[in-house]
Amino acid sequence: MLHYIKFFNFYLSACLGIVVIWMGGLYIPIGFAVYVTLYVAGDALLGDDTSEPALLNKSVLDLMLYSALPLSVIIFLSSVWLGTAQNFAAVTTVSNWLNYDLYHAKQNTLWWHKVSGVAFLGLLLGGVATVVAHELVHRVASPLAVCTGRWLLAFSFDANFSIEHVYNHHTKVATKDDPATAPRGRNVYVHFAKAFIGTQKAAWAIELKRLARVNQPILSVHNRCIRGWLMSAVLMLIAFILGGTGGLVMFVCVGINCKFILEVVNYMEHYGLVRDPRQPVKPRHSWNSNRKVSCWTMFNLPRHSHHHAQGAVPFEKLKAMPDSPTMIAGYITTIGIALIPPLWFKLMQPKLEEWDTVYASAREKEILAKGVTT
Repeated sequence: MLHYIKFFNFYLSACLGIVVIWMGGLYIPIGFAVYVTLYVAGDALLGDDTSEPALLNKSVLDLMLYSALPLSVIIFLSSVWLGTAQNFAAVTTVSNWLNYDLYHAKQNTLWWHKVSGVAFLGLLLGGVATVVAHELVHRVASPLAVCTGRWLLAFSFDANFSIEHVYNHHTKVATKDDPATAPRGRNVYVHFAKAFIGTQKAAWAIELKRLARVNQPILSVHNRCIRGWLMSAVLMLIAFILGGTGGLVMFVCVGINCKFILEVVNYMEHYGLVRDPRQPVKPRHSWNSNRKVSCWTMFNLPRHSHHHAQGAVPFEKLKAMPDSPTMIAGYITTIGIALIPPLWFKLMQPKLEEWDTVYASAREKEILAKGVTT
């Protein structure tokens, strides 16, 4: 049972994070700092989880995943509420229950508190919505799973990730044709801009081919890319109706931050790795991590080596593969390092040298010898 419970961990911490947002003022930046510190310290002190238990209760596993949608709605509404000058009836009810005036606290929330709120809410949304969506959109045989995953991604204006990630990234990872793989020497900020544009172009190209194959017009409801954009537009409209301009702006900022975090994660998962596109994807083509807190709060996403070697394997069956190339640290820590390019390049250099020596095939060494950079 413990192995089931551990995957509920992020939902509990996300709920606590939402309460911190509602409390407003200094609670927001302090709560964000405590939240990040606990995750960084947890990964550093608790070590790795290489267990591979047989989790057979599919109903419980699905409950974990599909619970992400209502929780993401709450994060979305919290974003709108933080940005608007208005109050929500539900918040008044919570205020009475807590005996704490949440609306008054919000009125005393300064601009820099709200900036930290954008960072906090973006991280919460990424952990709840994006991570679970990543799991669900791989279940291509289930329309419910894919649809739910796309709505989760719509909160970060990225429903079309469901197309590009499954049908482009997983086939082209660690090659120059994958916009989500960062070559050596590229910093994370340049990568975000290139990946943001490149993944949208790739998704559109894939969808155009599919529409031609099924003989459907481009400008129609059959176009999944257009539907994906409309899903986010619906959320923006709801944000505006509920919270006016302030609520809409806050939601957009949180959503963009969430998308940025996704691309930072893509950046650090495959940075500097190369592959002959004629050869299959192997565990060595991803940076892996078995850190306990990261794995428990991200549905084993850090077990990325196995995920890319066998993309259809569900999260509960991913192997630890401790002999795969290992990431610098846990995910939150590595995100922080990636945001400081000089530090990132310094710490990754020995990792890349080890990969070149220990993991790279003869053909991959030839590719590296030609100089694969930004």
